[in-house]
Amino acid sequence: MAKKPIGPVRRAFAPWEDGNATPFIEFRNVTKRFGDFTAVDDLSLKIYEREFFALLGGSGCGKTTMMRMLAGFETPNSGEIFLDGQPLRGVPPHRRPVNMMFQSYALFPHMTVEANIAFGLKQEGMARAAITERVAQMLKLVKLEDFARRKPHQLSGGQRQRVALARSLAKKPKVLLLDEPLGALDRKLREETQFELTDLQQDLGMTFVIVTHDQEEAMTMADRIAVMDKGRIIQIASPAEIYELPNSRFVADFIGDINLLECKLTGRNGDSSTLRSEIFDCDIEVAQPVEASVGDTVWFAIRPEKVRIGFDAPATAVNRLAGEVWDIGYLGDVSIYHTHIRDEETIRATVANHSRVVERPMSWEDKVWLSWDRDAGIVLTR
Repeated sequence: MAKKPIGPVRRAFAPWEDGNATPFIEFRNVTKRFGDFTAVDDLSLKIYEREFFALLGGSGCGKTTMMRMLAGFETPNSGEIFLDGQPLRGVPPHRRPVNMMFQSYALFPHMTVEANIAFGLKQEGMARAAITERVAQMLKLVKLEDFARRKPHQLSGGQRQRVALARSLAKKPKVLLLDEPLGALDRKLREETQFELTDLQQDLGMTFVIVTHDQEEAMTMADRIAVMDKGRIIQIASPAEIYELPNSRFVADFIGDINLLECKLTGRNGDSSTLRSEIFDCDIEVAQPVEASVGDTVWFAIRPEKVRIGFDAPATAVNRLAGEVWDIGYLGDVSIYHTHIRDEETIRATVANHSRVVERPMSWEDKVWLSWDRDAGIVLTR
């Protein structure tokens, strides 16, 4: 039986939960070294047909190397990569049913939009009439019919991005690889393009694999995210699971903003656990069983938007902290309060700005109380 999803889902699509589903792309114990540096370390991964999959991590984590091995630009030192059940070892890049869209877009500056899109088709020897028809389809797909005769320098950044996407799709690859595809766009256009890409991927029914260091980009577009560090995958899950149920401090800290409190496990009672933070001088109750022994060091992780902040002391004796507002960040839709608790230890709370007028706004050096529900945070053991 499929498990109930955590948080909102982008679409009803989860073949990875079907034990009988066959992966479309598979890495089996793949290792890639460059001299003494191990870029990808004994990595195994399954990606399914029609999935929008994101490889997320900081610089040097191995995500781009994985994509380049899938495209055929790098060869694993050990292990195997399969696509649609076929091993890729020894298959040159131009023979793989894969296309790659680069961050720089790599458009030919002397060619028109339609010539850029047609280039790969001409290299394959497609008939002229078929090329004309395919280019027209691609221009319509990315909504650039009126820009067919323009050169790249006559286009905006978003339009150049669409040309590169159309060129990548023109050969109808089984898999489209996107290497930081939106990095050159401004924030607003990047946000708009994220949704356009997800819609396009679903309309085409293709498998997309994106490499990015942008958490918001991965969270918005992907069905699943693989968080990587030092050539290994730390966690694979849906965006909501990665955010709400990180499996380690690394993932919790890498995805979004988080408060991490070092604690001791003081008790376990069925589906609940109690913790004690000496640094923050507080007791914490969590609606979560913890696989640790009483007395072990654990970490309580809670997102700032799940922390309440106010002037009045909460009625409960647990899950609360007294502090002083140290800094405030006003972002329009939300305000972020940095509150000193003791010895300058800080907890962050995010408050939505529901109205323009606030009767009693919190300000610097105000004495406040922080509190949260039993199911608001999560206990991490590593």
